[in-house]
Amino acid sequence: MDAAQAGRREIVILGSTGSIGTQAADVIRRNPDRFRVSGVAAGGGNPGLLADQAIEFGADVVAVADEHAAADVGLALRAASGRAGERASSVSGSAGDRTQRLPKVLAGRDAMTEIAAWPCDTVLNAVTGAAGLSATLAALDAGRTLALANKESLIIGGPLVAGRAAPGQIVPVDSEHSAIAQCLRGGQADEVRRLVLTASGGPFRGRGRGELADVTPEQALAHPTWRMGPVITVNSATLVNKGLELIEAHLLFGVPFDRIAVVVHPQSVVHSMVEFTDGSTLAQASPPDMRIAIALALAWPGRVADAAPAIDWASPHTWTFEPLDEEAFPAVALAREVGMAGGTCPAVYNAANEECVAAFLAGAISFPGIVDTVMRVISEQDGAGPESVSLADVLDADRWARARARELTGQTGLRRGEAAG
Repeated sequence: MDAAQAGRREIVILGSTGSIGTQAADVIRRNPDRFRVSGVAAGGGNPGLLADQAIEFGADVVAVADEHAAADVGLALRAASGRAGERASSVSGSAGDRTQRLPKVLAGRDAMTEIAAWPCDTVLNAVTGAAGLSATLAALDAGRTLALANKESLIIGGPLVAGRAAPGQIVPVDSEHSAIAQCLRGGQADEVRRLVLTASGGPFRGRGRGELADVTPEQALAHPTWRMGPVITVNSATLVNKGLELIEAHLLFGVPFDRIAVVVHPQSVVHSMVEFTDGSTLAQASPPDMRIAIALALAWPGRVADAAPAIDWASPHTWTFEPLDEEAFPAVALAREVGMAGGTCPAVYNAANEECVAAFLAGAISFPGIVDTVMRVISEQDGAGPESVSLADVLDADRWARARARELTGQTGLRRGEAAG
């Protein structure tokens, strides 16, 4: 290994076959002098892509959460290795060995936790939903820098997660929190008046509550500016995602809830802002491309040249900002209440929402029924107070909220992404 290679950051990507994971792979692919992938992990639904990533980047380890998918991943790894060997042979003109060394395969319930503690510099947690909690805790306990795209694990873990992190150990990947982290470089902590999170408003911006009853899953999945997975896309339509980001901003930056505002910005170019006590507001602006935030998180506090195209300042632009309609979209106000209540309330909010989104996509409830049902589940909770939350409390609250949401939506027989312990 030469000096340039020795200076590369070793990266483990959790959720490598998803939207954030594949974009992270693109950033790394274009910057081999900056990064090396030492491990990749996914649920197991796309074994071919997972194997291709592992062989392309020469990963040391592959993790698959679904142990039943382990055999398919093994077969896919051997096939991908053979293809890579054939390509190398055709380039070199020598038959040679047509296979590459295969990585170690971890499979099952604890696979994500084990690979999150794998020797590396940075763990990118891009797992979807509450299932990312155990991996977040494992990465922190192992002393890794945590590039956090799985906001749910911080939200449901709350002080439990924040308390395990050393200063600067968690680096946000969400574009809004990445923007805030960048803007905060422009002043001292005691000079910050408030944080301003921007929201696109989703596909139903401008509609009143009465106009949302007949929204279809297809309409909810048609986000106007971002291309994301189905759960986060629906969360963006209900603005639950912005509610989760509100709680995340409080936990990441230690700013009280009453000093965190949300404003609708349909163009999704200004990703968030920080207002300072002298009246100045610093904003971070870039096209709606997650690769900038991903690259910054992997290289933090440095930047990666040409991570994504910049704004074309030679063209005219119009950026607008408007207040959030909390009557039509009550998810943010509900999240503020939940965050201030603390304890296991955020875990209940997140878990109930995940189940309600699944029910909506299955045609079991209406679009407004998502947040309405989450409200009802929260109102029925008898959870631990903010000073007494343990991991067991969080996991119990997560399970209870999922079960209750499934009862209310008529999906009792189904079991989906519960938080892993």
